[in-house]
Amino acid sequence: MSIHKYSVMISGHHTSISLEPEFWEELKKTAASQNLTTVELITQIDRQRNGNLSSAIRVYILNQLLLKSKEKPATNAP
Repeated sequence: MSIHKYSVMISGHHTSISLEPEFWEELKKTAASQNLTTVELITQIDRQRNGNLSSAIRVYILNQLLLKSKEKPATNAP
């Protein structure tokens, strides 16, 4: 799995984020589902983080996916 650098401007300064493309795609989907731009969502994550921004994004995405999986009704296997 490769990691890519993505350049964004948040809170008036340029920064780069190192993420796997799969996390970047899920970040874009999550932002769209919340009617936010990707940069707006990154800015929200940035304001709440305690450590590395790239790690904070990964944890945020993981938590969002876990929430989604809990919201789906359980299916009964035959």
